[in-house]
Amino acid sequence: MTAPLELVTIGRVSVDLYPEQTGPMRNVRTLAKSIGGTTTNVAVAAARLGHHVATVTKVGDDLFGRDVVHSLEHDFGVDATFVTTHPSLKTALAFVELDPPEDPTIVFYREPRAPDSELLPADLADVPIEDVPILWVPASQFAVEPTRSTTRHALTRRSRRAHTVLDLDWRPTFWQSETHAREHIAPVLHEVSIAVGNRTECRIAVGSDDPDIAADRLLACGLDAAIVKLGADGVMVALPDGTRETVPAFRVDVVCGLGAGDAFGGALCHGLLSGWSIVESVRYGNAAGAIVAGRLRCADDMPTLDEIDALIRAGSV
Repeated sequence: MTAPLELVTIGRVSVDLYPEQTGPMRNVRTLAKSIGGTTTNVAVAAARLGHHVATVTKVGDDLFGRDVVHSLEHDFGVDATFVTTHPSLKTALAFVELDPPEDPTIVFYREPRAPDSELLPADLADVPIEDVPILWVPASQFAVEPTRSTTRHALTRRSRRAHTVLDLDWRPTFWQSETHAREHIAPVLHEVSIAVGNRTECRIAVGSDDPDIAADRLLACGLDAAIVKLGADGVMVALPDGTRETVPAFRVDVVCGLGAGDAFGGALCHGLLSGWSIVESVRYGNAAGAIVAGRLRCADDMPTLDEIDALIRAGSV
């Protein structure tokens, strides 16, 4: 890939195993393999929309780690230059139970630690953190050391350049408690330019799941935009100039509740890279998220530009 990087994501990666039957795991007979992890999915989603994207993460020196790198580069068109290898930890796995499909359960296999929790400053030394148009970081990066300090160092290098995006990404199994999460997430809000999260994630970050109160508290941290996801009610965009607009959701019969938020993120980045307003970018994200909610898997099922454009023209799935 010779075109300049447009988006860099920093975060976790896993090999995902999706059941091909709905219901409890005891009834599942076959699993489909993919790759996942929220920032990996965002990278895939944006690459599917035609952008030069790199992800910064770490895999194990094992067959699954080699599979991740191969899949990123050859199946999904994501630059894997900054995917490094841990010499002893095994690549993380994630098993999904579609019971119910709209609210799946994920069982993470990251013991004793996942390689992506061991990111070091040297792993990011050659990443163009300062110059890339969009840097995307999930809140889960700040759950453990040394990845916490490494990611904070990257944000210091970035110096809050637009667009520096924090995905509030709440995974309770990664944290000791909600209080522990808020202690480490709240300071990061002063180092980014955009925050994206649902009501629960906003409560973890700023202490309220009321969309307006949460948006006020997020903007008080000096953000250029607060994006609050409201589920079936759409997505609220709040700006420092007083703009508050709720962008309607697209209705869809949910096949799997995973991946829609990451598709939203990739399409949001597409809009920002295209010079669109935040509201226009969020509308595109809503359409992408609806498409993936109607499909089984995450990375493999990220939509194309033609699919998103068709949905927006049609107005519903």
